[in-house]
Amino acid sequence: MHFSRHTQVVAAVALVAALSASAAHAGGNYDPGASDSLIKLGQTMPYSGPASAYSTIGRAEAAYFKMLNDKGGINGRKVELLSLDDAYSPSKTVEQVRRLVESDEVLAMFSILGTGPNIAVQKYLNIKKVPQLLPFSGATRWNDAKHFPWSTGSQPTYKTEGRIYAKWILANKPNAKIAVITPAEEAGRDYLAGFKEGLGEHVNQIVSEAVYETTDPTVDSQIVKFKAAGADVLFNECTPKFAAQVIKKAAELGWKPQIILPAVSNSVGSVLKPAGLENAVGIVTGAYVKDPGDPRWANDPGVQQWRAWMKTYNAGADPADIFNVYGYNMTQIMELVLRRAGDDLTRANLMKQIESLNGVEMPMLLPGIKLQMSPDQRTPIRQLQMARFNGTSWELFGDVLSE
Repeated sequence: MHFSRHTQVVAAVALVAALSASAAHAGGNYDPGASDSLIKLGQTMPYSGPASAYSTIGRAEAAYFKMLNDKGGINGRKVELLSLDDAYSPSKTVEQVRRLVESDEVLAMFSILGTGPNIAVQKYLNIKKVPQLLPFSGATRWNDAKHFPWSTGSQPTYKTEGRIYAKWILANKPNAKIAVITPAEEAGRDYLAGFKEGLGEHVNQIVSEAVYETTDPTVDSQIVKFKAAGADVLFNECTPKFAAQVIKKAAELGWKPQIILPAVSNSVGSVLKPAGLENAVGIVTGAYVKDPGDPRWANDPGVQQWRAWMKTYNAGADPADIFNVYGYNMTQIMELVLRRAGDDLTRANLMKQIESLNGVEMPMLLPGIKLQMSPDQRTPIRQLQMARFNGTSWELFGDVLSE
C-alpha cells in the first residue's frame, strides 16, 4: 500500500451524523477534536523511508479503532485516526503535525513513531497544550513532566533497557568483549548511555563502538570492524532494516557473537525473517508484550482475542510481526484513557486520565508487568523480561526485571 504525502489512514471509515440533543452525552465538555459524536486523533508514521517496517504499528492502530467503531465507538463516539506519512524525517513530522493541529484540529497526538520525529514536535505541542500521548519511542525526555507537561512516554526507556542488558551480560558473560552499534540520533545515545551505566567499572570491556546514519545503505563495514576487534558479544541497537543486516552480515562472516536485540527491533517478521531465522538462533532481547508465536500463550485469553482481531480486522498483516502487538497494545491503552475521560473530552482531562493508569494490567503485557503512571512518572511500562530466540519464537527466561 502506498501512502502519499496527503494520504490519511482514517480509522473511522463511516462517521455518523451528530447525535441528537437528547443523546446521553449532549452538553459534554469538549476541546477541539471532540464532539458528541466524534473523537479525532492524529499521528505520523514512516509509511515510506528507512524505518518503514514500523508502519505496521500505525496500520494495527487504525485497525483497532476500526474494530471499536464497528462496536459503537467509545462512550458512543466514533474515533477518527488521521495517520500521515513523515518518512521518518523530523522536518516532515513538523509539517504534518502542524497540519494535524492547526487544520485538522485533532484532540491529541497519539503514538507518533520515532525519537527524532517526536523530539521535533515536542516543544510545539507543549506550547499549544496538545497532548503528545504514547509516542513509540523510549527516549528519557518523555518522562519530564516539569518541562514537558503535555508529553508522556510509552515503553521502557532506552536507558533502562540498556542498563538491563549490560547487567545481564556481566552476570552471564563476565569476561565479554563487547561491540555496540547504535544510530546517530538521540535514541542511540540514550541506549549507549544506559548500557555504559549498567557496565559501570566494566565499561572498558567495550572493545569496539560504531554508529550509522538511517540514510546509509548498509552497516556491513561496522560488522567487519567488530569481528576484527575480537568481540564476542554484540549489542545490535539498530532499527529493523539495519538490525536484520547486522545479523545477516555476521552470519556471512562466520562470526558468532552473542547478539542482543533491543525491544524496538525484536520482531520475528520484520527483523529475524529477513536476516534468516537460522542466523538468529540464540539471540536474546528484552520483552514486555506476549509473543503470539510462543506456544506458552496458545490458550491465553489475551492472545486469543488478539488472534481473533487480527483475523477480522488486520487480516493482511503478518502475525509473526510483533509490531502488530505493539500497535494493538498502545491502542488499548489509548482506548482506556478515552473511556475514563467520559464526556469531559478536554486535553487537560486526557492528561489527568493517563496519569491515573497505575497498577493496570493489559491483556498483551507479560504477566507481572503493569502500567505505572503518575503526575510525575510519565513512562507507563518500565519492566522487561529476557527472552531467547529458538528458531521459531522468543522463549522467556528469568524474572521480570526493572532498574
